[in-house]
Amino acid sequence: MRTISFDVPPQEILTKDSVTVTVDAVVYFRIQDAVSSVCNVDNVKTATRLLAQTTLRNMLGTKSLSEILSEREEISNSMQHILDKATDPWGVLVERVEVKDVRLPQNLQRAMAAEAEAHRDAKAKVIAAEGELNASKALKEAADVIAESPAALQLRYLQTLGTIAAERNSTILFPMPIDMMKAFAEK
Repeated sequence: MRTISFDVPPQEILTKDSVTVTVDAVVYFRIQDAVSSVCNVDNVKTATRLLAQTTLRNMLGTKSLSEILSEREEISNSMQHILDKATDPWGVLVERVEVKDVRLPQNLQRAMAAEAEAHRDAKAKVIAAEGELNASKALKEAADVIAESPAALQLRYLQTLGTIAAERNSTILFPMPIDMMKAFAEK
């Protein structure tokens, strides 16, 4: 016999963690035993559809929102197994069930987005603070090295002036002690 498919209409479900979600699915089945499908149930397609709706609500009501979002394939397989077992006396073989869409309320989507943004901001602040801490440690080490040799400070000063002059292509005037000039004049 041919495979028949139908959409399970969107079902509003209250999850285990008290979140209302709207979920829909699609079910694929075929008549395996025509005699049983005529003799054991009045309308096999309607009965299978109603059973699928009920099964979807019952299954997802026992799951948390994170489980529904992350375990869709397992939920589909479990639902297919349950439906196939329940419709077996009707001569129906449920071939496949797919949970199509899980819709969250708008206010929950906004709250989740705000929480994610706050988490990113907090993480960025922690990273910036760690960078400041590392920079302050490096500056302290540099200050300790320069403190050991006064000439090192003067050399660093001259190096900085050279860097500024190279970048801006300008003339820099700075005061020079006369005592230093006497050393050049004697030679």
